[in-house]
Amino acid sequence: MAALAWLLIPFMAAIGAALWGSWAARNPGRNDGPELAGYARFRAAMEKAHGETAEADSGLPAEATAADAPKQEPQPSDGPAPAVR
Repeated sequence: MAALAWLLIPFMAAIGAALWGSWAARNPGRNDGPELAGYARFRAAMEKAHGETAEADSGLPAEATAADAPKQEPQPSDGPAPAVR
């Protein structure tokens, strides 16, 4: 009887692995529409030229230019930015 009890451990592990495998292989693209649309808008915004958006969206008067802005000192960093997937 003890041998059968020990055989339950790999049997339960196999069932757990099969359940996890079926969950991991599911189709993750079912509900990604809004997220992908937001990512497309983000990419479009990042691809715009900086000169176009800075003058149009800055809210500064037309006579204020980037040359008038004070220089910012570089700030220490905690390391590289995390990768975005």
